[in-house]
Amino acid sequence: MSYSNAYIIYPINRALEKSVAGAIGLLPESMAGSVARDGSVTIADIFFHARGNYEQKTFNANILEPLSEAIEATITDELKADDALSWADKQNRLGNVCAALGQKMFSVEHYEKALACFDQALTVYSQEETPAEWALTQYNIGTAKQALGRQESLGKVLNEAVDAYINALLVWNKQDNLEEWMLTMHQLGVTYHQHGLALKGNRTFQKAVVAHKNALSVLNADDYALELTATHNNRAAVLQHLAESENNPDRVEEALRAYEKGLAVCMEQQLPFHLAVMIRINKATAQLVLAEMTKNAGLAEEVADEHELILECFPHALQPLSKKHCQAQEEKARKLAEELAA
Repeated sequence: MSYSNAYIIYPINRALEKSVAGAIGLLPESMAGSVARDGSVTIADIFFHARGNYEQKTFNANILEPLSEAIEATITDELKADDALSWADKQNRLGNVCAALGQKMFSVEHYEKALACFDQALTVYSQEETPAEWALTQYNIGTAKQALGRQESLGKVLNEAVDAYINALLVWNKQDNLEEWMLTMHQLGVTYHQHGLALKGNRTFQKAVVAHKNALSVLNADDYALELTATHNNRAAVLQHLAESENNPDRVEEALRAYEKGLAVCMEQQLPFHLAVMIRINKATAQLVLAEMTKNAGLAEEVADEHELILECFPHALQPLSKKHCQAQEEKARKLAEELAA
């Protein structure tokens, strides 16, 4: 079946940020002025938190390529012989930077290089002797495979991403590693969702709902406003698609409540405005799904009005594809309203 569109919100990749921050010193002094993101314009990047797992919050994405070359130059056989743990750490850092390049350039080759780096790190790290480093590497593998599987629509790779996240959870638990556990649960939910879209399987969607619910059990708006907003939104997206798979209006209603919670946190915590617009688009899309299921002409008309309002009032906060989506949804909703009212 064909599922409706739903935009996913991606939290910051903390492992990538740490990898870049720890290697900045390897860059030549001539690049010092180009390290930070350009925050000089009012809306520096309206796609932020929407592209995927490897966006840069702190650093300029243009430094990724020279940074990967600089890190790779330090990964020598001599270093491995003298300090295997440092060698493995650099493999992890290089893997994260290569995966970020894979996302930036839509490059399978860079993702494959990233995964090779993580595999190299695992020749040193083990669950028994270095559990924290082993778990982080498994998490990195999961995130890279999720991004690659999503980009190339590869169900097998998405399934491997699930396995890697579950491996990380063998070490990270809710009591001792709350933040890591929460982030892994969130990413597991996103991965199950993407895998469910590929498989068109309700059971996988249901696993995604549970994973997001687990993440929500430890999130709060004061400490994790973005992650809380993203998890509500992304859980709602899964419920929306599960509803379509089951032809179940009650599931859509549940999705709408989740979107409303995400929107409330986003506005109350003053997160970037385009995220609130994304959630409004998602909510209106889900409402149209409900209107179709329940043959509700009034709701269809409300959805058309909502998309019209979004297009008129928030053009600065719309991605080009989002604008096209809203236009198509408004037209579809108006047509549905007319047909149902006839």
